[in-house]
Amino acid sequence: MTPRVEHTDVGAYALGLLEESDRRAFESHLADCLACTAELADLSGVARALTGVDPVVEEPPEPHEIADLLRRKRASDRRARRGTLVIGAAAAVTLVATGVTVGAAMNGPSVVHAAHDMGPAEQFYAMGEPIAGVGAGGVRGGLVLEDKGWGTHAALMLAGVKGPLACELLAVSATGERRVMTGWSVPPSGYGVPGSPSPLYMHGGSPFTRAQIDRFEVRTTNGRTLLTFDL
Repeated sequence: MTPRVEHTDVGAYALGLLEESDRRAFESHLADCLACTAELADLSGVARALTGVDPVVEEPPEPHEIADLLRRKRASDRRARRGTLVIGAAAAVTLVATGVTVGAAMNGPSVVHAAHDMGPAEQFYAMGEPIAGVGAGGVRGGLVLEDKGWGTHAALMLAGVKGPLACELLAVSATGERRVMTGWSVPPSGYGVPGSPSPLYMHGGSPFTRAQIDRFEVRTTNGRTLLTFDL
């Protein structure tokens, strides 16, 4: 026997077969090892049954006793392996979840959204504070604005709309001048509706500064207003 303590010493310890130095080393190990403690409890019944049995030199131990010890050892090994796999999987999930959370805290919401393969419009929208739009017929949406040296950058979220439609996002100045910021098509299945629950995210720009803009509108190309965002 070597001074190195092994989990496989449980059976020998239960039967009192360890040498004194190994026994002391194993007892020290046992104080901190829940797996060996549980296995020792399993083997205690067999050990008590064998108490007082003199060693037999000419004949091997009873087969059923050895078989019982081996069966219990194999079962214990399987439990230990399963426990290791479960703990490892749980740790992996925890590390992944923690990594995303820490990344979000350090680098901002864009890290989380990038992990979901979101487009730039959706990422920009998620980082801002949306202005709610006023719509009709179940149309809803939000708008996030950003001041730029060249004017105003906007990200739009649109839902509750079915097509086919051709739409535009417009910036309307205080003097009533309209500037198209971006345009898109709505398919027949629509966006943010039953059967097609994902909303649409678009972004665009206007040469108007925020101070020059009175409101934003989402309109169809035939002149119907779907949403209005008042500033």
